Amino acid sequence: MGTTDRFPKECIQIITAHKGRRKLSSQRKNLYIATTEGISTSLFQALLGGPFLTGYLLYLGADSSVIGFVLSITTLFNIVQIFIAFLVQKLQARKWTLVIFIALQRTLWGATGLIPFVLSKEWWVPVFIVLYASAFLSNTVINVLWTSLLGDIVPAGVRGKYFGIRNTITSALGSIAIFAGGKLLDSYPESTGFLILYILAWFFGIMNIVTFCFYPDIPFEKSTENRIMPMIKKTFRDKSFINSTIFLASWLFLQTLVVPLFSYVMLDLLHINYQTVSLLTVVQTFSMMSSLYVWGNLNAKYSNRTLLFWTLPIIAGSCLAWGLLSFIPVLPVLFLSHILFGIGAGGFNQLVFNFTIGDTPKSERPMFIAMFAAITGVATFFGPMIGGQLFKLMKVLPDWVQQFGFQTVVGFVMLIVALTFGRRILKEAK
Repeated sequence: MGTTDRFPKECIQIITAHKGRRKLSSQRKNLYIATTEGISTSLFQALLGGPFLTGYLLYLGADSSVIGFVLSITTLFNIVQIFIAFLVQKLQARKWTLVIFIALQRTLWGATGLIPFVLSKEWWVPVFIVLYASAFLSNTVINVLWTSLLGDIVPAGVRGKYFGIRNTITSALGSIAIFAGGKLLDSYPESTGFLILYILAWFFGIMNIVTFCFYPDIPFEKSTENRIMPMIKKTFRDKSFINSTIFLASWLFLQTLVVPLFSYVMLDLLHINYQTVSLLTVVQTFSMMSSLYVWGNLNAKYSNRTLLFWTLPIIAGSCLAWGLLSFIPVLPVLFLSHILFGIGAGGFNQLVFNFTIGDTPKSERPMFIAMFAAITGVATFFGPMIGGQLFKLMKVLPDWVQQFGFQTVVGFVMLIVALTFGRRILKEAK
């Protein structure tokens, strides 16, 4: 409890340095609600995403190309966020619209667990894709509303530290769920194991919907523009923002060529069992969790862009580490790769979030968030889809090419990109 005990005191002390006692109570309540919501969100997503999503797709009969398509299609919907960012300007407040779409998204994703029980086998994969895609189409509304709302709830002075602690708590509980889920799937037949997994996810999904009802209904500062094109043009006039966004989109394209398919390689090519894959995911999550508080504290001293640059070589190293499989046993290499990715991705994700809500003008924030999501979404759509197709084409090549060769080459390219374009665009950005 050491970290969680410090969190309210540290955050609230900064938030209320020049405010009255009544404001203290309001800020404390809002931060606790946001943290509680994050816990149920993390548990729901941990049980239905990550290695379990890949494993469930394999159980339904999907191959690597279908898995790559499913992992990528959700990010393509980020383009829709541009129109959502314009439409939310019509709202007086965001809370109940957010709750409605949270309920819709959790219901649609949770419904994928019923597929084997109500449909014949030839429909399993197509219906999963429809339900999963519909769930993440709803998620485009959630992303715009939730990110802008959190930007208003958490004061700028404590964002780095608060989100570092919040993400540490949610990651810790998510890692426990992943480990327990892996043990569950190895202890029961897949049909029974996935049913139990989905029942638990439905429970946390309902809890998540209820928790969102307690969010404050804060009116937000609207754009000075009332037409969509002028709102979009404002994002492109901010050269620092748009250059950083285009670079990060290119980086994510390279990263998603291989990283989303790590579970596929481990389960289908290296023939590692669910419990071991889950343990590796837990180690990755623990590494992420352990680094979040450090990244949060560093964020108080260094800019979001500078710290984003520092995360890039670490993520590249997680892909390069797969090359060690040529002369080192499998498990030590996989542990090293997952530890490096956890540290790098933890910082990257947290800093990207702070970048979109902290380095953008408040009145235009929904459109800046949407533009970032749209540009990076296109990149992360093509990444896993192309990666899945490449793995399918590499079946005619020696086994080592799929098992570690491709990941190593991509990791080397990522490292070169980080040390050249990354340094110029992020580290030296004013």
